[in-house]
Amino acid sequence: MRELEALAARHLTAHTLMQRAGLAIARLALAVAPHAQVIWIACGPGNNGGDGYEAAVHLKQWGKLPVVTACGHIDSLPVDAAASRQSALEAGVVITVEPPNQYDLCIDALFGIGRIREISILYGAWISQINSKIAPVLSVDIPSGLHAETGACQATFVRADYTLSLLVLKPGLFTASGRDACGEIWFDALGVAEPTRMCAELNGTPPPTVRTHNTHKGSFGDVGVIGGAKGMSGAALLAALAALHGGAGRVYLALLDTSIAKLDTSQPGIMFRNLNDLAYESMVIVAGCGGGDSIAEHLEGIMERSTRLVLDADALNAISRDLSLQRKLACRSHLTTVLTPHPLEAARLMNMQSADVQADRLAVAQAIADRFTCTVVLKGSGTVIAAPGITSRINPTGNARLATAGTGDVLAGQIGARLASGGNAFQCACESVYLHGEVADQWRNPFTMTAKDLAINL
Repeated sequence: MRELEALAARHLTAHTLMQRAGLAIARLALAVAPHAQVIWIACGPGNNGGDGYEAAVHLKQWGKLPVVTACGHIDSLPVDAAASRQSALEAGVVITVEPPNQYDLCIDALFGIGRIREISILYGAWISQINSKIAPVLSVDIPSGLHAETGACQATFVRADYTLSLLVLKPGLFTASGRDACGEIWFDALGVAEPTRMCAELNGTPPPTVRTHNTHKGSFGDVGVIGGAKGMSGAALLAALAALHGGAGRVYLALLDTSIAKLDTSQPGIMFRNLNDLAYESMVIVAGCGGGDSIAEHLEGIMERSTRLVLDADALNAISRDLSLQRKLACRSHLTTVLTPHPLEAARLMNMQSADVQADRLAVAQAIADRFTCTVVLKGSGTVIAAPGITSRINPTGNARLATAGTGDVLAGQIGARLASGGNAFQCACESVYLHGEVADQWRNPFTMTAKDLAINL
């Protein structure tokens, strides 16, 4: 983002960009609230506030009644923001220190992409009123209180209905708290070219899968699922079910709890095998789903024998507790490995707290990928897919329907199925994560979606 700002500054003055931003904000305000008359614009002490002043000028000229609130920072405003404030005064815009009691739209122009600052009592009160939803809320560039690069937020932050991201889309809009804060996201590049380097990309729609007529089950590869310790066989069954419905040619299941019957009558296409009877070298192994403590004793052999491996859940927990297994994992750099941690599992792998993971999901996902030379799928709101030497992806699909036990096991099995068909690890992970979330987005049943529902609708 800072690279783009520098690029823009070489070709356009900051005030010109501010004027363009103000016009873009005003246009979107009319689009999302065409009948609004009184428009409250909360302006902060920096250039984000300057954008708000510029928007007020246009709205005033178009017959609206913008009311700008600003407090105690007139003398310390940046030069360009001060010029925009003066333009608003000359246009007859009302500037006050008290928000109007009634308004038809609120524009949040308090804080932009700079350092997250302490929210003062006054600004905190304004944000509370913004969040009271007296009227729809449009945030400028990023909702105030949300970190543009990480999606981390302060205790007090704006929950917008619409966010207009300027110059570039910010990673924080799409991961961690971003999805809850931003509402509907709009974008305006303000006429500035894209940067040459990006810190992340949005994960895109996978190309359609085409299966030629002259193929057979061997054409789409084998998946072997290892997991299901005592009392947790359901997780392994879900992973196997997802691999089957995700397109694998054959799916084998090796349960760690050997007392379980070796047939799932509802899914006879899943073939049960003993752990030592799996063809590790020729199939994709998905290990750890419901593995409990029992998976630990098998991991060294699994990592030594598997050429393509997805590690999930208790396999990751076991690795986080064992330096020898961590070294074994790092030695698989010449093989295909995908790790699928949720934030707590990621925290255990990196010896940190889950809050630290959530504070910078992109950085942590990349750190795990670099440490173990593998592809990492850091699950959560705005799942991050990372790999060494590749620009990370942030996934835009998915919703809270996925917040139920077993959906992570389904994702692991789905990635296994994609790998079995011969794709590279990073691309298979990206496509699987997108489709996994898309099922939840398209779910129309008014009742809760279960992990089994998810698996069979892949």
